[in-house]
Order: sequence, then structure tokens, then C-alpha cells
Amino acid sequence: MLTCIIRYHIDPTKHAEFAQYARNWGQAIPRCGAELLGYYGPHEGSATLAYGIYNIPSLAAYEAYRARLAADPLGRENYAFAQKERFLLREDRVFLKRVSDPLRGAA
Repeated sequence: MLTCIIRYHIDPTKHAEFAQYARNWGQAIPRCGAELLGYYGPHEGSATLAYGIYNIPSLAAYEAYRARLAADPLGRENYAFAQKERFLLREDRVFLKRVSDPLRGAA
């Protein structure tokens, strides 16, 4: 299992738009095949950093998931919403593999 962590740099005046974007992904991402852990927006400290985190079985599964997400009506709508509202200034993805689990020992 891989965990994808998306780090967003967002417009600090458009938190509400990012929250709507996150809620939309909350419906589309699980429907398209990834296990969404959540979206996290600014609260204290930085007003411009936000995160989306989900699990996917493999990089091959990720490619298939991305194709389903691009074809999903809400997915397409959400991509267009982000382009129109311009609240995403930067987006970076990293894929991590769990190497330990403090609740269960080694992963």
C-alpha cells in the first residue's frame, strides 16, 4: 500500500473555495478507487498550506485511478472549479510507503 500526500499552496484569501474542493474530492476519490484519509486546510500557523492524503495499492493502481477520476463527472467539475477560481497556487505529490506502525509494530 502507498500513501499519496498532496501538499497544496493555496491562496490565503480563498480557504472557503479550497474547503469546497476538498468536500468534492471526498465524494469522487473513494468512488474512483482510492482510500481517502482526508483533506486538511489551514488552521494555525501557515495560512497557505493544505494537504490531501489517500492510500492506493500501487503506482499501477494510481494510474488507473487517475484515469477514472479524470472521467468522473464530479472529478471533471472539480478540476474546472479549481482552474476557474484559481485558489491552488502550487500542488506537489509524494508517494510514501509505511515502514512502521506504532499501534501494530512493523508494517
